[in-house]
Amino acid sequence: MTTMEENTKRTSVFTRIRKAVSLPEGGDRLIHYTMIVLAIFGLLMMTSASMGLVMGESAGFYLMVQIVKQAVFLIAGYTFLLMISKWFHVDMLKNRYFFVIYMFMLVGLVACLAFPEQYGARAWIRIPLPRVDMSIQPSEFAKVVSILMIASYTGDIRKKQPRGFVFVMRPFLLMMLFVAIILIPQSDLGSAVVLFLISCVCLLVPNNRQMRPFQIVLKVLFWISLAAVIFVLTPYGESVIMTLPIQTYQKQRFLSAIDPFHDRYGSGFQLISGLISFVGGGWFGRGYGNSILKYSQFPAANSDFVLAIIVEELGFVGFLFLMALYFIIVFRLLHWARMIKNEKAKIILVGTAMYFLIHMIFNIGGVTALIPLTGVPLLMVSAGGSSTLSILICLGFAQAVIRAKNQGEIE
Repeated sequence: MTTMEENTKRTSVFTRIRKAVSLPEGGDRLIHYTMIVLAIFGLLMMTSASMGLVMGESAGFYLMVQIVKQAVFLIAGYTFLLMISKWFHVDMLKNRYFFVIYMFMLVGLVACLAFPEQYGARAWIRIPLPRVDMSIQPSEFAKVVSILMIASYTGDIRKKQPRGFVFVMRPFLLMMLFVAIILIPQSDLGSAVVLFLISCVCLLVPNNRQMRPFQIVLKVLFWISLAAVIFVLTPYGESVIMTLPIQTYQKQRFLSAIDPFHDRYGSGFQLISGLISFVGGGWFGRGYGNSILKYSQFPAANSDFVLAIIVEELGFVGFLFLMALYFIIVFRLLHWARMIKNEKAKIILVGTAMYFLIHMIFNIGGVTALIPLTGVPLLMVSAGGSSTLSILICLGFAQAVIRAKNQGEIE
């Protein structure tokens, strides 16, 4: 084989590899590259935050396990993103397919109840691996299933339904069953609220006369609920909190949001430590890897409170950089949702944007004591394989409909 033939063969192999790991023609490259930067940034910050949680002789091994676990989920999620963005089309959203997917999701949610409680909830399926703590959280994937289910049942319905807007009640009730399982037997309030909010926003997207009364009810309930939450988080709401039908640790989180110092060595310890990290970071932080508080008894430094470590090490500038990455993705998704007429595609884009936005609001609000802690992760930054895999799959569906729009397959 001549040198030219060898070079041509190498070029051909390289081209095939590059094509296999790159976004298909027509996808939004700004979203894609921003997602890659966010993934790399998140892996670096998760690694730094994990240093304070692994001590002793086996510290190096357990730190490596944390890094490898997150990297594996990122690679798997990126693979699913590329696969979905290339083969998915909105015409695949047929109601009959969702029975199998929905039942599989229900089984996953119920299966969590067979495993020990963790952080006050039974929301994880533990995977038995030697010396490695591995688990899957089905409620994260239920968010993706709910978005697709709502798109399938309510998008682009133009002809009059014989029973009024009863067609919208099917996906709503199926989604509410997800919420009920996550909220009551699993006792995961944060995931239940996030799933409910994402689904409600998706249900507001379809422009169908028969759905308008239902959509009006959703909007009214949202504003009433928001007013109720604001009142509960005032000093006047303390007596109301004690009467809520939730677990004691959940009540303590509400009380800590009102006053983190009411139990400074108990339920308020995390919040106070997080606020100290924010203050200590200043504009430019202490430098990457130089956080002090992560070496103290600071729980969830690499998951729920990773933002506190980011601000302590990279300062307010690092916080603004992270927010810029999130807002680029959210605004681009909403831009395409405004451009696309196909309602199924629009629901997928809006649902994916809300997935990012609601997680961001809940995590930042919880860390800064503006709202109660919910255990909602900072997507692609907090340690957590399920949330990382789930949001990348969701982005795959979003990129697929953007590709279809740019290639003229949908309006």
